[in-house]
Amino acid sequence: MIEKFRNFRNWVIYQIYPRSFLDTNGDGIGDLNGVTAKLDYLKDLGVDAIWLCPCYKSPNVDNGYDIADYRQIMDEFGTIEDAKRLIAEIKKRDMKLIMDLVPNHTSDQHRWFIESRKSKDNPYSDFYYWFDEPINDWRATFGGSAWQYDEMRGQYYLHSYAVQQPDLNWDTPKVVKEMQDVVDFWIDLGVDGFRCDVIDQISKDFEGDNNCFGPNLHKYIHALFGREKAAHLFTVGECWAGDIEEICRHTKAERGELSTLFQFDHLNETGRYEGNNRNCKWNEKPGELRTARDILTKWQLLNQEHDILHTLFTDNHDNNYFLSRAANDTDLRYESATCIATMIYLMNGVPLIYQGQEIGCCGSHYDSLDDFDDIESINLYHELIGAGNSHAEAMKTLNFGGRDNARRPMPWTAGENGGFTTGKPWITMASRYKEINLETDLASEKSVFRFYKELFALRKFEEVLRQGTFTPLHKAEDNFAAYLRELDGRRICVVCNFDETNKIEIPEAHGEILLSNYGRTQGDERAFRPYEIAVYRMQ
Repeated sequence: MIEKFRNFRNWVIYQIYPRSFLDTNGDGIGDLNGVTAKLDYLKDLGVDAIWLCPCYKSPNVDNGYDIADYRQIMDEFGTIEDAKRLIAEIKKRDMKLIMDLVPNHTSDQHRWFIESRKSKDNPYSDFYYWFDEPINDWRATFGGSAWQYDEMRGQYYLHSYAVQQPDLNWDTPKVVKEMQDVVDFWIDLGVDGFRCDVIDQISKDFEGDNNCFGPNLHKYIHALFGREKAAHLFTVGECWAGDIEEICRHTKAERGELSTLFQFDHLNETGRYEGNNRNCKWNEKPGELRTARDILTKWQLLNQEHDILHTLFTDNHDNNYFLSRAANDTDLRYESATCIATMIYLMNGVPLIYQGQEIGCCGSHYDSLDDFDDIESINLYHELIGAGNSHAEAMKTLNFGGRDNARRPMPWTAGENGGFTTGKPWITMASRYKEINLETDLASEKSVFRFYKELFALRKFEEVLRQGTFTPLHKAEDNFAAYLRELDGRRICVVCNFDETNKIEIPEAHGEILLSNYGRTQGDERAFRPYEIAVYRMQ
């Protein structure tokens, strides 16, 4: 592994959903100036890099993932000058900025598509996939056929997501060049990396049963990031690579493709994914931290064996909060939130935290469709009703799996609109925001924020937690996680109890205590309580 990949393990990355982070002008929509205003908060938490969800010019059919101009800022978020000021302020604090790159599709309002649909012989004609008839039976992720007839052009185009999100045709060399120019534009402004949205789809296998992993996928990724100008970037792919060989093809340093990938299958047991089926997140399953632990352990060992960078995360803008899916988000919310954080973020890899995690945010519960905004949820609701489900049944599904859970505004205070805006929020606030907010958390003896801050400080102080090897100590039948991090003779043991009803003995728990969520002290021999953690320096 080249040295920069090792350095990425020193980072803590914080994902921001700009629309819901902080509104500074009272229009009810978060903006870039709101991000700038909270940089000291993030620095205090221990954040090294910010991943900013799409803030490009967009009609917002899919909350910014339908881009009309890659070089301009969404009107609601501010201006390109605001973006430049944000980048400058980030750099003043010795932090990094990671932008969200959406290379698979654009908005149907993008200039390229507007030109492409005009005729078959204009310069942008083959920027998208056009056919006289649908050539397969692919379905769009947001429901319905992936093929849409366009009256003006008189042909069908491919859209893997919303009808208003036509897929780019990367087999056209001009498309590759345009996307290289987009990357270079943001590099020149000072951006340090990119999170690459559904990058496994930029090459199509039209003979297969899905639109991923086409024959030129690695060629196109290399074209973006294998260039000298892009060599310094941190790049993480949203990619459903299910085996270690494919992961290595994406991430081995000598290939000049990506720094790392998101590996999602540890979320499987809480209803998120089954293989490459991205829609099974709606299917409620028992949330077993033990099963997630085993999957994470598998990837820790595989990535360690192959010397590749691993991503450490539980939450993002596409999922309900992991805390609500896998643990106790009511009477043991603090204990559960801190237990999950310890297990994940002291493993080997680069930590990514989603806004709200650091104060123990949870899923919301609403009975009206009017409280939802996401096109995926709304489309699914109508499908469920059409299939004979009751309104209550459909709403239960949306409350469990809907993306709006994590997209509701960040609750800064217990006051009106959680201190997010002086106007009307663009979407209903989280149902528990008066209980769960930064102000209330900091006033509590059990502060999730303070624990996260201590956790990240410990990780930064102890090199063994960033660069050391990983050895599991738990067995499959154990209802806890225990693992050892080792580097140059230094050893740290991490212990996390999952049992909610019983106190359990964990034989691996001994040594100098570096961190605890129950106030455990040196020599404390008590059995571990529900979701209790302790981090030990081994003698």
